[in-house]
Amino acid sequence: MPSFLETIKSRAKADRKTIVLPESYERRTLDATAALLKEEIADIVLIGKKEEILAKAPDLDLSKATFIDPDSYEKMDEMIEKFAELRKSKGMTVEEARKILFGDAQYLACMLVKEGLADGMVSGAVHATADTLRPALQILKTKPGTKLVSAFFVIAVPDCEYGANGVFIFADSGLVQNPNTEELAAIAVSSAGSFKQLVQAEPIVALLSHSTKGSAKHADVDKVVQATAIAKSLAPDIKLDGEFQLDAAIVPSVGKSKAPGNPVAGTANVLVFPDLDAGNIGYKLAQRLAKAEAYGPITQGIAKPVNDLSRGCSAEDIVGVAAITAVQAQ
Repeated sequence: MPSFLETIKSRAKADRKTIVLPESYERRTLDATAALLKEEIADIVLIGKKEEILAKAPDLDLSKATFIDPDSYEKMDEMIEKFAELRKSKGMTVEEARKILFGDAQYLACMLVKEGLADGMVSGAVHATADTLRPALQILKTKPGTKLVSAFFVIAVPDCEYGANGVFIFADSGLVQNPNTEELAAIAVSSAGSFKQLVQAEPIVALLSHSTKGSAKHADVDKVVQATAIAKSLAPDIKLDGEFQLDAAIVPSVGKSKAPGNPVAGTANVLVFPDLDAGNIGYKLAQRLAKAEAYGPITQGIAKPVNDLSRGCSAEDIVGVAAITAVQAQ
């Protein structure tokens, strides 16, 4: 059976999209670009001076990449005007827009996505999360009907009978620090949609806690109980419930004993953590102790796909996130 990533790559190849990688002078980005082009996973746009980029990687075949140099790009004036118009209500002038688009490749990359010249963006190998997501939120904004941008990891655990053949979504594991009840509910609903899109299986969503169905009393438990009620009202068609301890959510025998008759207990494949501490710790435990593949943080809720990399990422990680971004854009 093909792995999660093999399946994602073949889906990306079947309907090829264009991904912009603005960190074009970074060797890992260039290694990933060469691999993405060779495997025909996506078409790639690199931002910067072609000669300088090629000089960073004389051993790589980057001939099929598209290079956009702000100094010579024929659509630059048009981009500047459109960016200024987008931010006019915030007082942005054409001159300020020019300075930003010439000075920050993240912003130019988001404008390319906004204008349909690329289908998605992947960045973060040398930029902080805020520097990747700020331009995306200013230019692309949130998806219609979505109030919150959040982040998740796809976790693929080898030889695992739980989840969807060992595949899970863990959310929020990368962005929203301490979600309130409405935000937690929004994360749960968005994550169900992301699971369906990427894993192509029915999402079964568990909102996690240190309590299962009232076994403990605490304000932290109340938050998860209330978020579950809100999520159910927002998306009554999704198989979703809470609050569950982790074992009650994913292990059938424990689910049956702690929440008998509950259709989510013991079968969950989308795990919604109560806060970023729990989500971040959870995905790293799975990655390090269970030798799971962890893809992310993948963002959800932006109008077009923009994904952030860990600064410790490898070229292979960039390839994986770019393939996921391409599938999100389909």
